[in-house]
Amino acid sequence: MQLLSVKSRVMKDENQTGGLMLIPALAVLAFVFAYPITRAFWLSLFTENLGTQLQPVFSGFTNYIRMVGDGRFWQAIWNTSVFTAISVFLELVLGMIVALVLNQAFLGRGIVRTISMIPWALPTAIMGLAWAWIFNDQYGVVNDILQRLGIINFEINWLGDPTLAMIALIVADVWKTTPFISIILLAGLQSIPKDLYVAHSLDGAKPWQSFYQITLPLIMPQILIALLFRFAQAFGIFDLVQVMTGGGPAGATETVSIYIYATVMRYLDFGYGAALVVVTFLLLIAAVGLTALLLNKVRKSGQGGLF
Repeated sequence: MQLLSVKSRVMKDENQTGGLMLIPALAVLAFVFAYPITRAFWLSLFTENLGTQLQPVFSGFTNYIRMVGDGRFWQAIWNTSVFTAISVFLELVLGMIVALVLNQAFLGRGIVRTISMIPWALPTAIMGLAWAWIFNDQYGVVNDILQRLGIINFEINWLGDPTLAMIALIVADVWKTTPFISIILLAGLQSIPKDLYVAHSLDGAKPWQSFYQITLPLIMPQILIALLFRFAQAFGIFDLVQVMTGGGPAGATETVSIYIYATVMRYLDFGYGAALVVVTFLLLIAAVGLTALLLNKVRKSGQGGLF
């Protein structure tokens, strides 16, 4: 009994110490996240634009009611969702392929790994400007290559067509952020003991069976982390779109971040802009939470024998 009492007291002291050590981190999180969103919610309850001479006038939930009928906002939500879903899916597939290649033993592997991270290390604004030139209809590399190959005999206005502009943005984003996912998955692959694959092959398993039954279940935590990070980043994309298309043509590539920027900085509608921030934040939290829940269920089912 005395031993249990001592153990209980030690655990209580450890919990108290751990709680005290968390206070600085929680304070930083509260300052970085809680205060801005609380401030934004408070501002969203006011109308502050050129019509009020930039003076805040309390209007309750008028801004939120206005949002319900704002077709431009819902179009921005749709554009953002399409961009996020397609780009993250492609990045996961390509990132997995790159990670599997970089996990193999070959001459110069360290150099190849370093080079593969260059797109992720480049500033997004500079990279976006480069891709805007690549997809330029008059002197872009893409049109030049397609014409030389005889695939097209006219210049395609990639950034001037609604569908093609979205495709160009997705291509640029996939090129830049695939290395981010690949390096996370590579860390997971390197943590898998090689003996598992040897034993599995001795049992007559094919390589694709080893991948499905060993690799995927064991790197599911890394897949979850990579998807959550990329989902949040892609949903809040701003700089790449701003540099390449500015949200055009005709709002076809306007994301939520671009719309919020235009509302606040161009139209000086601060109250409505704050409401857009609050709703977008809540939608992002809900989407990330749902994604995490689904992926966690997949991971648990995999541990239970699905794979």
